[in-house]
Amino acid sequence: MVEEHRFRKKLNLFDSTAIVIGSMIGSGIFIVSSDIARKTGSTGWLITVWVITGFMTLIAALSYGELAGMYPRAGGQYVYLKESYNRLTGFLYGWTLFLVIQTGTIAAVAMAFAKFTGVLIPSVSENVVWIREGFFKFGPAQLLAIGSILFLTWINTRGINEGKKVQNIFTSGKVLLLVLFIIIGFLFASNSAAIHQNSLNPWIAQEIMPDGQVVQITGFGIVTVLSMAMVGSLFSSDAWNNITFTAGEVINSRKNIPLSLFLGTLSVTILYLLVNLVYVRALPLRGDPQGINAASRGIQFALNDRLATASLTGVFGDYAILIMAAFIVISTFGCNNGIILSGARVYYAMAEDKVFFKRVGELNNRGVPANGLLLQGIWASLLCISGTYGQLLDYVIFAVLIFYTLTILGLFRLRKKLPHVDRPYRAIGYPVIPMIYIILALVIMSVLLIFKPQYTWPGLIIVLLGIPVYYLWKK
Repeated sequence: MVEEHRFRKKLNLFDSTAIVIGSMIGSGIFIVSSDIARKTGSTGWLITVWVITGFMTLIAALSYGELAGMYPRAGGQYVYLKESYNRLTGFLYGWTLFLVIQTGTIAAVAMAFAKFTGVLIPSVSENVVWIREGFFKFGPAQLLAIGSILFLTWINTRGINEGKKVQNIFTSGKVLLLVLFIIIGFLFASNSAAIHQNSLNPWIAQEIMPDGQVVQITGFGIVTVLSMAMVGSLFSSDAWNNITFTAGEVINSRKNIPLSLFLGTLSVTILYLLVNLVYVRALPLRGDPQGINAASRGIQFALNDRLATASLTGVFGDYAILIMAAFIVISTFGCNNGIILSGARVYYAMAEDKVFFKRVGELNNRGVPANGLLLQGIWASLLCISGTYGQLLDYVIFAVLIFYTLTILGLFRLRKKLPHVDRPYRAIGYPVIPMIYIILALVIMSVLLIFKPQYTWPGLIIVLLGIPVYYLWKK
């Protein structure tokens, strides 16, 4: 009986890589490039944003690989922060993860799933609202979003085998569909007029202000604009670290987690770059917000920022709306399965350290933290009907970067603190490459702190509120 209530090592390299890829690819890649194009105003800088994002993600993944080899335990990043610094630092990460990062992402992805289902089935459109009171909003879209969260939560309480089957199916499906999108985009959606226009002055940065004014960006202003533009691309590439949370269930985790981090982040980085190349070959970057069709609106003003849909309009006409809606429904459902599956393992590790609800630190007879999954599902569902999940995610942009930076700094601390500990895998290019990530992250955080204080300070406050909570919990 005791054996039954232990984590079961069922995730092989393919399963682990599927969690990395599936958790990263949601709906962001199909939307955020419009906003990036409005901020940068050129094809060269648009692609640069995605190149830097991919580079940072790969560096972080390679650095985490060393930590995963050292500490192959459930909880992943929580454990790395605790071992690098102290339990308080680990708790602050776990606290923010539960309160906003993981559950807010689950809510946002679930609402995206419901939103695009509404395109296919108008009766569940987000425009249909049954109850509205202040922040509280409830209608068929919220009901569908909550239903998807609870269904995936239930699937994952039935064991790691059930969770990984769903993940493998949906990750394989959306990767194949994304490859198909890229092939169709290159072969049939390319527009010679758009390609010619986008090739003219690709490095002249122009930001479109909220009032419609176009401002030329030069010098250090380009660093500022790129930093702010990367918020969307970084979040579209996030959740790659979720596989570290499931270390207790990965076969040969010291080898397979670092390898899956590398393979997964590299694959997604390449796919994202190719998707953006489809965009700049199919549509002119600069457009008119009042344009009558996809070509005249351009990348900057794609209808509702649905850039992937706009790119295929020339091939499939109005059917592109339905095709991409179905694609995003599949993508977001699979994305949420990976995030739901992995998040509960962090709360389990916190409960083991007696800094979270005791019952969350228990495994059911199928070897999964069912109580943690249920608690996570309930809180994410409440965020869906609160209507504040998007705002909360904006608030934690700064906090997420802080924890990534602290974790990679922890690599340096552990090299000095524990020089002789067995490291099956060592971060490539240490210390230069991990330091590059830290410098880039600090630049982005500094820019956000100065120019987007409405997003940075609330996130910092959420993290700091965890300090009194930690000490109260200990008492």
